[in-house]
Amino acid sequence: MGEKTAVIAKELRVSVRSVERWRRAWREGGMEALRSAGPANSPTVSDDQFTVLEEELGKGPSAHGFADERWTLTRVQTVIRRRLRVSLSVATVWRLLKRHGWSWQAPARRALERDEHAVELWKKEVWPQVKGSRRHVAPGSSSRTKPDFR
Repeated sequence: MGEKTAVIAKELRVSVRSVERWRRAWREGGMEALRSAGPANSPTVSDDQFTVLEEELGKGPSAHGFADERWTLTRVQTVIRRRLRVSLSVATVWRLLKRHGWSWQAPARRALERDEHAVELWKKEVWPQVKGSRRHVAPGSSSRTKPDFR
């Protein structure tokens, strides 16, 4: 403990002020006062804020200006930033939702607008034409023609 503040600061590559702050904390609160409280810039969402977020998500994506009714992590991230004024990464948004019991969902059924007859007709009539429209090249012949620049 007899080391000079400047020597400690240089060795740890921190400012002299940081070392002074740590020494003061140690004198006033012992080892517990030096324990890390985690990153200073780590944004969090409180339980009250999450309740607000769930209410907002319950309104649906269109209520927040999105074109369709699908929630994506990016869209939830946007709502959090706009409504709660907290900036989170997409990964953090996923962990937040998962921690509160939300899960990834896929549609359980096909769209009501799907026209099975039109799909079958397209498969039978249009797809063979599209698939067969590629030019067949005989083996050994070049598929490219040279441009004629005269």
